[in-house]
Amino acid sequence: MGALLLFSRSVDRLNAGFAVIAEYMVLAAVLISGGNALLRYTLNISSNGAIEIQWYLLAGMVLLGSAYTLRMNEHVRVDLIYSTLAPRTRLYVDIIGFAVLFLPVVGYLFSLCWPFFWRSFISGETSMNAGGLILWPAKAALPLGFGLLFLQGLSELIKRFAALAGLIELETKYEKPLQ
Repeated sequence: MGALLLFSRSVDRLNAGFAVIAEYMVLAAVLISGGNALLRYTLNISSNGAIEIQWYLLAGMVLLGSAYTLRMNEHVRVDLIYSTLAPRTRLYVDIIGFAVLFLPVVGYLFSLCWPFFWRSFISGETSMNAGGLILWPAKAALPLGFGLLFLQGLSELIKRFAALAGLIELETKYEKPLQ
């Protein structure tokens, strides 16, 4: 179990690094959006590339940040009974959820996204818009994001088993949104 926990900690660190990249993508998107708006309204200059890079950055923010969101237990869920369960029972529910639903679905999505990205990369696909950008970097965010999410799911599964075995303490508390 020690090797699995080491793997889990490594995945957690990896996804924390990608979360920092996602945070900088937020800053870049804001600066590009603001600069594009400023140029458009003051000098009547606009760029399709600047608009497309904002879409790319949004994709990166969501896909690179989703694994870290899972790690922090901040992902969206439908909580009908989870918060009323005992902590140990929550661990069992999480294990079943990760093993039966989460990992198979995310793995399947990864398998769908990889060829989509690869065809774009091999062909050098570019946007059909004038001044548009190459498309494969945006499409690369899909398999990368799902790959990171799959690894984080494995990490969370390992942590649940370790918590059941009493090897680590794991907080399973989830607060319902206020809305």
